[in-house]
Amino acid sequence: MPTALIVLAAGQGTRMQSDLPKVMHELGGVPLFAHALASGAALEPERTVLVVGHGAEAVKRAARDLDDSIAIAVQENQAGTADAVAAARDSLTGFDGDAVVLYGDTPFISGDTLGRMLAARDAGADVVVLGFVAENPGRYGRLVLDGDRLLRIVEFKDANPAERDITLCNSGVVAADAGLLFDLIENVGNDNASGEYYLTDIVAIANARGLSCVAITCDEAETLGINTRAELAGAEARFQAGKRAEALDNGVTLVAPDTVFFAHDTWVGRDAVVEPNVVFGPGVTVETGARIRAFSHLEGCHVSRDAVVGPFARLRPGAELAEGAKVGNFVEIKQAQIAAGAKVNHLTYIGNAYVGEEANIGAGTVTCNYDGVSKHHTHIGARSFIGSDTMLVAPVRIGDDAMTATGTVITRDVPDGAMAIGRAQQTNKDGLWPKMLAKLKRMSTKPTS
Repeated sequence: MPTALIVLAAGQGTRMQSDLPKVMHELGGVPLFAHALASGAALEPERTVLVVGHGAEAVKRAARDLDDSIAIAVQENQAGTADAVAAARDSLTGFDGDAVVLYGDTPFISGDTLGRMLAARDAGADVVVLGFVAENPGRYGRLVLDGDRLLRIVEFKDANPAERDITLCNSGVVAADAGLLFDLIENVGNDNASGEYYLTDIVAIANARGLSCVAITCDEAETLGINTRAELAGAEARFQAGKRAEALDNGVTLVAPDTVFFAHDTWVGRDAVVEPNVVFGPGVTVETGARIRAFSHLEGCHVSRDAVVGPFARLRPGAELAEGAKVGNFVEIKQAQIAAGAKVNHLTYIGNAYVGEEANIGAGTVTCNYDGVSKHHTHIGARSFIGSDTMLVAPVRIGDDAMTATGTVITRDVPDGAMAIGRAQQTNKDGLWPKMLAKLKRMSTKPTS
């Protein structure tokens, strides 16, 4: 049976105290709603619909950056969860299969849990709801059962004392045939304490029609929703703990695990070593045997086998380090390839460039790649030696086995095997400094008016 995802991401999230829509706050380096999409991706959905509302344009842009095949539906007025799901109807025109409703602020639902929900659908349930036993049920909606049959879902505001004693709570996640889901929603009213159209009401409506409704349960931690900055911080801590455990299980050495921070898609190969206080942004791959030294920041880059990065290095998007390359302290690499065995060890910026095999880049070297309008490329040949404090004014090419002298400004190509010297001639003025120093001291002691 084909599957469609409906991810609800329309709420404002006033408790976040933010100008951003709640689902745009980041967890693991991506917006919250990206985690719901990733969970649903385990079902290999035929269609995915993101329902947006507050801050719609910002959420749309972020969704397009993640996957431009996602359909966007707009909930014009936030009138409840049933109204939000109804907004997805047009995006699923002609779809024949199951729909699974997820929430953009609930990032930890697992693919396995969603798979069990669809298995319950295959076993004959018309409506499947995901529930959990809450340690502190608080204001969660309650699931009212009769044996294995789910009778109804009661929102806390509308629950009587006996119903409030129930500890089986509603996560909000629902699976049903898409056509049936929208048909049930058409019959949802708003005669409740909040005056909203609750998706939860479809259970009572389905039971009244003689349909089968069941609840599948998962661990409470999976259903964690993000409503406040404190909850977001707690979710980040949980996410990082999981990523660190995963890395250790996969054979990565984390010297001080609690100080290493991963993004949602960080991949680190076995026998790689990550020293303390390293931060991985999105889009990083680190291969087997590489070493990431302390206080380095990596984003959108690829580090090959046995390469060394840091300490105090920054790899920005487009940085590619080949096997055995070395990038040292206070070096920044962006949109550049560092070939096998090349060394960029100190106080250097390499951008929009290629550094050849076994090349050595001296301290303080800068590829001057931006002219105020466009970026330009620098090519540094194999086995070349770039002297300290060299300014490479792009576009420019340094040949194989070439050298630049310390303090040189390179504005023209350097042929293979050549040495380039481009600096002003030094002039010494004998005895001048003591005279200047005495004059400066006299000036500093003059009274001011």
